[in-house]
Amino acid sequence: MRSSDQRRGVECIDAMVSAFGQDAVRDYCRLTAFKYIWRLFSKDNVESNTRKAIWFLRMSLGDDPRHE
Repeated sequence: MRSSDQRRGVECIDAMVSAFGQDAVRDYCRLTAFKYIWRLFSKDNVESNTRKAIWFLRMSLGDDPRHE
């Protein structure tokens, strides 16, 4: 998943870390991944939701997929 949500060159998730701390953002990422897994088969694009869940799970582990 490529994030394009930027303001003044800062991505939203980076602003969240700055505002709330790494632990809170890791929890957020785990919860967001859960959301995508929960609705995996109730939405049209299973592959897209799977990729989003993986992206957020990687972020929750400190493995930032943006740095590949």
